[in-house]
Amino acid sequence: MIDTSTPPATSKTVETVSGITVRLCGDSGDGMQLLGTQLTNTSALAGNDVATFPDFPAEIRAPRGTRAGVSGFQVQFASQEIFTPGDTLDALVVMNPAAMVTNIGDLRKGGILIANEDGFNEKEYKLAKVESNPLDADVIEQSYRVVRVSMTKMTRDAVSEFGLSTKFADRCKNFFAMGLVYWLFGRSLDPTLRFIEDKFSKKPDIMNANMAALRAGWAYGETTEVFGESYQVAAAKLEPGTYRNIMGNQALAWGLIAASQVSGKDLFYGTYPITPASDILHELTKYKNFGVRTFQAEDEIAAVCATIGAAFGGTMAVTASSGPGIALKGEAMGLGVMLELPMIIVNVQRGGPSTGLPTKTEQSDLLQAMFGRNGEAPMPILAPRSPGDCFAMAVEAWRIATECMVPVMLLSDGYIANGSEPWKIPDMKDLPEIKCSHPAASDSGETFLPYGRNENLARPWAIPGTPELMHRVGGLEKEDGTGNVSYDPDNHQHMVDTRAAKVAKIAERIPEQDVFGATSGDVLVVSWGGTYGACLTAVAKCRDAGHDVSHAHIRYMNPLPSNIGTLLRSFRTVLVPELNAGQLRMLLRAEYLVDCVGINKVQGKPFAVTELVDAITHHATTLRQTKAG
Repeated sequence: MIDTSTPPATSKTVETVSGITVRLCGDSGDGMQLLGTQLTNTSALAGNDVATFPDFPAEIRAPRGTRAGVSGFQVQFASQEIFTPGDTLDALVVMNPAAMVTNIGDLRKGGILIANEDGFNEKEYKLAKVESNPLDADVIEQSYRVVRVSMTKMTRDAVSEFGLSTKFADRCKNFFAMGLVYWLFGRSLDPTLRFIEDKFSKKPDIMNANMAALRAGWAYGETTEVFGESYQVAAAKLEPGTYRNIMGNQALAWGLIAASQVSGKDLFYGTYPITPASDILHELTKYKNFGVRTFQAEDEIAAVCATIGAAFGGTMAVTASSGPGIALKGEAMGLGVMLELPMIIVNVQRGGPSTGLPTKTEQSDLLQAMFGRNGEAPMPILAPRSPGDCFAMAVEAWRIATECMVPVMLLSDGYIANGSEPWKIPDMKDLPEIKCSHPAASDSGETFLPYGRNENLARPWAIPGTPELMHRVGGLEKEDGTGNVSYDPDNHQHMVDTRAAKVAKIAERIPEQDVFGATSGDVLVVSWGGTYGACLTAVAKCRDAGHDVSHAHIRYMNPLPSNIGTLLRSFRTVLVPELNAGQLRMLLRAEYLVDCVGINKVQGKPFAVTELVDAITHHATTLRQTKAG
């Protein structure tokens, strides 16, 4: 077996560091996402803890060489547990001027800037809207370790023997860059060599050319005088178990499959493609052997209505979209609430409103999830906190849906969906038991009541065609018990109250809110969704600096955990960081009458740990000074 954790031997000095943050940037056709994915997988195989942040252009075919067309991939790998892809960069690899000028601000002073100088020419300057070569600016030379590499030329030389056209030869330069990055940070070539062999085995010339480019990049790092040393990151000490690198959408898809297996239900997934939710469909289509049935509908409305039909038929029914698609599904989601059928609606949030920033992350759909249906139509809402957590919360969503006979909203976001982290593979026997039962005809001849209820206020899940269990479904208000159409005002009041009480009772069967730090004190930071890693890291830094601050990250958004109110009132100041204008803050203020303070950002970018540290420190210091005075 090949030792994937051991890099090739180098004759230069190797410096051991605790962690490295790298960003790889170029045109969307330069293979930066592939480069980043391979660096991530290789680092995970080396035993490092890894966190990533891919960044895509919004346009499908963004103009080459322009700032709008820059594609980037950031990865942090470390010898200790990490929760974010990093703030400032230790190294930045750029393929053209546009990539440089849009990303250089994140490179730390003294960091390494590796530039493909063949991509810096007059045409590229014009496309990037710069007057001259940005590499020549005094501030660049004085602030960073600039390494100019003729990647395009050296790649052509490395692959010349394989007879490729110039176009195909130039496509290999991302592997040259990969080889150089692997040398610089002590990564093994073997996993990527195997990847190349598997991907291009039917095209031997391209396979051999990419392998040659990868090795040439490593050899350049070893032989050039530009680098005096390389860097090595030791394996992290993680909880024992079997790990793999996993992305959020992939984990969510696997969680849905796992839930279908433990509940004994085939999985129906009805959807319409939309960024950034589409990869859930792509992943699920691979698993027909597990009873997964995927349906790409002609539009969002057809997708959710097909999902309702699947739920009525007794199948595990799931649909997914992003904000604009969720808006289109709104009426049918209300129908699901009225029918009281178990189903999951996944919303992978992105920048809005309207088409907004389709490839950027945001948390602006919380109020849409809470109230985005006509009438009183409450639904449980869950929000995973990380890529790996998408698996667990998908299982939890199905558990709640089946126990309570209710549609459940699962709120992910672009940062989680496209990000990745090492994920400890669970044992199926450790997953919660999900019992799905369907009534049969009564032996005593009792009349079937399709809206009769159990202790969870859930109605029976009767399968169509079951003898003597014929019942009516539809969007008109139901009579309690019988399910007959009813216009009685008192019945409507009763049914509205009952559906709301059913959702509220879920708080009795979810965990109480846990806290990192003390359960009372000066400052409590309350977060949700993809801000988890940045908030946890920031709070840990502030605690290390001596501040009285704790952190509560909410995964159950509706109903909220039963102890949230007491927890909020136990702190003098409550800070709520969100990638929106203050939606959770509004809900907490309204429900618990606590004057929460928002830390808000709507830029299509996640929080940096440093900006949260600054905000928390300001409030903690001000509060301490006020108490002292």
